[in-house]
Amino acid sequence: MAPANSLSEPARRLQALHVALAAAAAPSGVASPQLLAVSKLQTANAIADLAAAGQRAFGENYVQEARTKQAVLNDQTLEWHLIGHLQSNKARQAAQTFDWIQSVDRPALVEALARHRPASLAPLNLLIQVNIDDEPGKHGAAPEHVATLADAIAADSRLRLRGLMAIPTPANAAARRAAFAAMRRLFDGLAARFDGVDTLSMGMSEDYAMAIEQGATMVRIGSALFGPGPAQATAQTDMRSVP
Repeated sequence: MAPANSLSEPARRLQALHVALAAAAAPSGVASPQLLAVSKLQTANAIADLAAAGQRAFGENYVQEARTKQAVLNDQTLEWHLIGHLQSNKARQAAQTFDWIQSVDRPALVEALARHRPASLAPLNLLIQVNIDDEPGKHGAAPEHVATLADAIAADSRLRLRGLMAIPTPANAAARRAAFAAMRRLFDGLAARFDGVDTLSMGMSEDYAMAIEQGATMVRIGSALFGPGPAQATAQTDMRSVP
């Protein structure tokens, strides 16, 4: 590991976060979770700076914003995840743009993504988003509908079922811990039924330690990587060439 004083600021933040993730995982004796850098509203240059420090996986909320950034970063070997709600009329573009979609929550979306995934690309990695708290107005499938969605994904060779994703209600710590634990039980049941289910995406900047304690294999971090403060300009306003 390089000395901290020799690193760029993005590299220092990335190194510090990896240390924190390892520390959070250590009491349970599990491997550190995969780190997904939440790059929504960040510039293409900010993504490039973090990629230069070694980060490869980035999460976006909007299809067009991601496509614009990809056009700037087309010389980078990056892994792109859609973590925001996906409208059906964006399914074609999403199936052609992303390596992973973490927000699958209805059968019609599964069918549309499979139909539009180009045969020239690897199967599209999918996570089923679960509304684990039954929160009104929140996107995500009810826990009792996960099995049906999983069956539909697993039945299509253009798709690859990888696991589950959730954003629990920001309630008190006990309620959030219970939601993470319920997600782990649901994930364990899914992994017992399907080969290749290996990803439980939960936990963000403010609660990743608790999520890791409850079994998260992927955490989604934004501000701790890109820095606090107002959201950066979107990629649409940052089209400078990236080295």
